[in-house]
Amino acid sequence: MVDTPVGTRGTEFEVVVERGKIREFAAAMQSADPAYQGPDALAPPTFLISSALWAPEGVRLDVGFDRRRLLHGEQEYVFHAPPPRAGQVLRAVEHLEDRYEKPGKRGGTMRFTVVVTEYRDEQDTLVAEARATFIETAAPARDAG
Repeated sequence: MVDTPVGTRGTEFEVVVERGKIREFAAAMQSADPAYQGPDALAPPTFLISSALWAPEGVRLDVGFDRRRLLHGEQEYVFHAPPPRAGQVLRAVEHLEDRYEKPGKRGGTMRFTVVVTEYRDEQDTLVAEARATFIETAAPARDAG
């Protein structure tokens, strides 16, 4: 597999913040907060993770990890503007921010990649960033025998 270089940007895609999807997400969180209901519903802080499901085929970055050994290690959201509301249309794009390695506790090398997704509104204002750390666990030891 090919390692995508640091600095690589994916292809921009549209994220329509739908009232029904906000309600479904809130229900999955077991939240009855009225802010997540109605025509002007506010998106819960972690709602943006669902945008990955809306990304068209081929626009997300391929970090080059073996999917059989892939872990989602960490997720962080930074909001630079008020959280999205129902009816907003955001533009999202991923970029590869960092790559590094660490020795695995059971031997071998673990590889880490940090991907940041930027979300911008109709005025090109940076609304939020989602920072995800992906981990490829060490390859299993080969049987010498």
